[in-house]
Amino acid sequence: MADGGTLPHFLGVSRSLSGRVWRQRPAETGLVRAHMQALGLDEPLARALAARGVRADQGADFLSPTLRALFPDPSSFLDMDAAAEAIVDAVQAGASTHVFADYDVDGASSAALLVRWFRAMGAELPIYVPDRLTEGYGPSAKAFDTLKARGAELVITVDCGAAANEAVAHACAIGLKVVVIDHHLMREQPPECLAVVNPNRPGCNSGQGNLAAAGVVFVLLAALNREARRRGMFDGREAPDIRRWLDLAAMGAICDVTGLTGFNRALTSLGLRVMSDWANPGLRALLAAAGSEPGPAKCNHAGFILGPRINAGGRIGRSDLGARLLSTDDPEEARALAEELDALNIARREVERQVTDQAVRRVEATGAHADGSPVVVVEGDDWHPGVVGIVAGRLRERWRKPVVVIGVDAVNGIGKGSGRSQPGMNLGRAVQAAWEAGVLLAGGGHAMAAGLTVKADSIARLRDFLNARMAGEQPAAEALDAVEIDALVEPRAATRALFELFEQLAPFGPANPEPMFALDHVTVREPAAMNGGHVRCRLAGPDGASVKAIAWRCADLPAGQALLAGGGGLSVAGRLKADDWNGRRGVQLEIEDVADPRMVG
Repeated sequence: MADGGTLPHFLGVSRSLSGRVWRQRPAETGLVRAHMQALGLDEPLARALAARGVRADQGADFLSPTLRALFPDPSSFLDMDAAAEAIVDAVQAGASTHVFADYDVDGASSAALLVRWFRAMGAELPIYVPDRLTEGYGPSAKAFDTLKARGAELVITVDCGAAANEAVAHACAIGLKVVVIDHHLMREQPPECLAVVNPNRPGCNSGQGNLAAAGVVFVLLAALNREARRRGMFDGREAPDIRRWLDLAAMGAICDVTGLTGFNRALTSLGLRVMSDWANPGLRALLAAAGSEPGPAKCNHAGFILGPRINAGGRIGRSDLGARLLSTDDPEEARALAEELDALNIARREVERQVTDQAVRRVEATGAHADGSPVVVVEGDDWHPGVVGIVAGRLRERWRKPVVVIGVDAVNGIGKGSGRSQPGMNLGRAVQAAWEAGVLLAGGGHAMAAGLTVKADSIARLRDFLNARMAGEQPAAEALDAVEIDALVEPRAATRALFELFEQLAPFGPANPEPMFALDHVTVREPAAMNGGHVRCRLAGPDGASVKAIAWRCADLPAGQALLAGGGGLSVAGRLKADDWNGRRGVQLEIEDVADPRMVG
């Protein structure tokens, strides 16, 4: 049976217990053969490489990415040369320069990169990060007034500013010079300032639109070194070696969930190698605060151990903690900041749990998650704006559709919201359109995530606007919402050797998904519900061999209930993960989806 007239259902799964179709990730046979011959790969790995769109001439650079092969010409970015000239001018003149950063990991990493370059040049770069609650996202006239009062002459915005036309105009009016370094979607007309560097700016032909802001800043550092060298500033001295800060570029790329292909893949892969030395005092201290041991760094370190703790400062604490942590060279300061961020992260988890529970109950009471509408918009009084984005992501996973979660200030009637989307549904563009239509006080983002500010009495109008705007994208997005399988394996074959074979494709992220394995007609043994709604079990094949498995946040969903019921006959799809607890060097399957062949039809 074909799916939409294209690919057959894998294992016959046309509707899993989460409502998704299963398909084998498509790969062109000739390309698979070319990778096998050119790179000496086994067929399963060559097939996975081809299925990720890697051309025959790209295979070597994909498996062993280097900056030499993939680093773009900084001048290919619109305004990059102007930005470098303005910043080096300020360094040479001793002008008071400040960096204005967003409060998330990408903003903190971007700021820390610039702070470290300035420090290597013998200059200090004070950091300004807006408070999420009192100032909101991005530059404002008030923030620029504050910086002017502090003596700033040049302000560099990182991970924000590309859409802040009015605020930047105010900065220029009060005599501040401004350089914008960003990666978010922006208006056709950029802010009027010294330079706006953004690979997603209309007219920029760099081809690097998948970079996080930290990646753009890393390219800027190369441009700064080039400009300073042209002026003779390195005569008799070494230029700053920006490669030692690749770990910060990797943090931004991973935590901002960017597409890890091309140059961005090289930044991330090499950045994880640099991170593995744990030379950055802040990252090392944060790893210790989290109770983890130094060792080879993986995406998991950035995305699930370090990133959430850095973000906790901006979510429910002091917004500049993350940037300060990543830029300090003082181990004692790093330890104190790391412990504060770890404590804030514990508090953040509890706030997130409460808001998630309330949001789920509210939506399911109305049936909005199951009524066929393309978008879920849910609001609550005094939901902490620092966690609404995380909650939106949790609910998107649960209901497989875009979700916007809004926390309304019961005093002033203003809602701060954040949304997460599904592949094929451009939420950022829809939110931008809502702002342009006057539905929102502020709003923007990118395809998969957006932020907004709205009056409480306009939320119903926003819900109607987004549903109408995104209805046309829903059918294609639902067709895209498939579990794409790389290989069928038996539990006996789900080994460390198989994990390490496919680990050659790492680092993983958008445009390079983790390999997905399917296990057919397995028996669920020793199922157990865990705190947080997780389910742990073993999956056994007909020969009795089994593999450990875990499914996250699903105990109250059909897939989790099927696992908890135990017994045989289920098909399971998931990703192999290393299990190194107590030095065992094993694996466990992280379950993505479950299908019951008895219910397929």
